Amino acid sequence: MPELTDADRIARAEAWIAQDPDPETREELAAIVARVREGDAAASADLADRFDARLAFGTAGLRGEIAAGPNRMNRVLVSQGAAGLAAHLIERATDAAAPSVVVGYDGRRNSEAFARDVAEVMAGAGVRAILLPRLMPTPVLAFAVRHLDTSAGVMITASHNPPNDNGMKVYLGGADQGSQIVAPADAEIAAQIDRIAASTTVPELPRGAFETADESVVDAYVAATAAVASAPAAQPRVVYTAMHGVGWETMRRVIEAAGFDAPSLVAEQIEPDGRFPTVSFPNPEEPGAMDLSFAAARAARADLVIANDPDADRLAVAIPDASDPEGYRRLTGNEVGLLLGWQVAEQVAAAGGEAGATDAASARGTLACSIVSSPGLEAVARAHGLDFRATLTGFKWISRAPELRFGFEEALGYLVNPETVRDKDGISAAIAFLSLAARLAAEGRTIADHLDDFAMRFGCFDSTQVSIRVTDLSRIAEVMARLRAEPPVEVGGIRVERIDDLAAGVDGYPPSDVLRLVLEGDARVMVRPSGTEPKLKVYIDAAASEGTLAERRAAASDAVGRLEAGMRALVA
Repeated sequence: MPELTDADRIARAEAWIAQDPDPETREELAAIVARVREGDAAASADLADRFDARLAFGTAGLRGEIAAGPNRMNRVLVSQGAAGLAAHLIERATDAAAPSVVVGYDGRRNSEAFARDVAEVMAGAGVRAILLPRLMPTPVLAFAVRHLDTSAGVMITASHNPPNDNGMKVYLGGADQGSQIVAPADAEIAAQIDRIAASTTVPELPRGAFETADESVVDAYVAATAAVASAPAAQPRVVYTAMHGVGWETMRRVIEAAGFDAPSLVAEQIEPDGRFPTVSFPNPEEPGAMDLSFAAARAARADLVIANDPDADRLAVAIPDASDPEGYRRLTGNEVGLLLGWQVAEQVAAAGGEAGATDAASARGTLACSIVSSPGLEAVARAHGLDFRATLTGFKWISRAPELRFGFEEALGYLVNPETVRDKDGISAAIAFLSLAARLAAEGRTIADHLDDFAMRFGCFDSTQVSIRVTDLSRIAEVMARLRAEPPVEVGGIRVERIDDLAAGVDGYPPSDVLRLVLEGDARVMVRPSGTEPKLKVYIDAAASEGTLAERRAAASDAVGRLEAGMRALVA
C-alpha cells in the first residue's frame, strides 16, 4: 500500500470533518489541516498519526484518546462501532425477535454523548436499545445484560486510563452469559465496522428512538450484590474513595442493604469528575493515587481502606501497617484475590458443594485466575477439593471458566458473584471483603493476621510486577523479540527450567503474545504487552512452604527480589 502524502491526509481529514457530528473535534481537525497547509511539520506528523491507522476494535472493544480522526476516540468512531455491532447482532439473530442491547456510561468526558450515539445508531439499525438511567458503574451494565436478557451490552468507559481517554466495551448475552467478547466475535464485529466505515458516512446512518431503563435494574443489582455479604459480625472502621468515579452512589446503597455502617469518605474524590483533579493517574495501583485515602484513614483510625477505580469494576484494599510511612499498606491484587478465593472455598465447603455430578471437584465448582496471577489460588482449590483453571488475562476468559465460583486477576479485578455478573466487579468484591474483615474483627483478629494464616496453611506466595511504560510501541515488540531470540538460562541467579511461548498456543490457550519462564524452586516469570495501555508488563511469583512464617516470608521475598533485579536488566 503506497504511503500517504499530506495531500492524501488533508483530503481524508476534510471528508472526516464533513461527517463528524461533534463541533469540538471538527474545529480541532480543521485547525490541524490549516497548519499542515502552512507547512507546519508538527501538524503534519499529528495528522499522520491520526489518519495513517485506525483505532482497532478487539476483545477490549475500543479505547483511546478523545480527539478527531480514525486513530482516536470520537463520535464518528463510536457511531461506526455501534453500526458494526448492530449489523453483527442482526446477522447472527436466530429468531424473529429483534436483537437487543443495553448501554451504560460512566463519568468520563463525552461518555453520555457516546452512549446516546450508540443507543440511537443501534436503534436506527433495528436493534432494541435500552440506555441505563444515568451514569453507572461498569458492573451494573454487566449485570443488566443478564438481568434484562439482552443480546449485547455496551459500556462507555476507559476504566482507570488517563483523563482524556474513553472507550467502548462490548458484552454478549445469550450463550455468552453477559461476558465480554472474545474471538471470533471481535474480528466479526471489526469486519462489520470496517465495511460500514468504508461505505457509509455517519450522517447516512439511520438513528432511532431508544428506551431508558427504570430504577428496577439498579435496585436488582443492589439486592443481588448485598446478598454476597453475610450479616456483619462486627463493624470495622472503613474509609472509602470513589477515585472521582461513579462508584459511591451504588456502593452506598449496597453497604446499607448489606447491614454495614456507612464508611468515612474521601470527600475530595467522592463525586464523579472526569478531570480526576486530585490524582495524576486515576488508578489505585499507581504511586500516590491513594495518598488522600491514607490521610483520611489516619484521621478516622480506620481498620480498612476501600477504593474503587473510576468505573468501579476494580477494588483496592489497604490495611494498617506501622512499618509504612503512610501508616497503611495497599494490599496487592494477589493478596486480596487469595483471601477472597479462600473465603469462597470455605463457603463452598460449608455448604457441602453440589451433589450428583461424577467429578467431585467439578461438581463443587471452580476457582479461576489469569495466568499472570498468583499460583496460590491453585493451592486453595486443591486443599478444598475444588477445580482450578488458569486462563489468559482478562475477565473475558476468567468469566468463562466452567462451574465458576470465584475468579480474579492481579490487576485488582475480582468476580465473586458469577451467577449475576460475569465480569470483574469492584462493588461486590468490596462487600465480600467487608464481610471477611467483619468476621475476623468479631474474633479479635485482623486482615494481617489472616494473611499470616494463609502463608502457614497454603505457603507464602510473594509477587511483584515490573511495568515499563513506553511512548513508542515498537520498543515492546523489540523486547519480546529479543527474549524469544535469546532466551535467558537464568534470571537473578535462579535457573530457568523451561520457557513456554504462548504465541504457539501452549496448554490449549489461544495464541497470545506471552512468555512464561518456569524457574527452579516454584518460581515463575510472565512477560506480556499490556492489552489496554502502552506498557510492557513482567509478573514475578515465588513461593515458600517450609519453615516458620518468618522463614517462609524471607525465602519468597528473596527470590522475588532476585528475579525482579534480573528481569529489569533483561528488559532494559
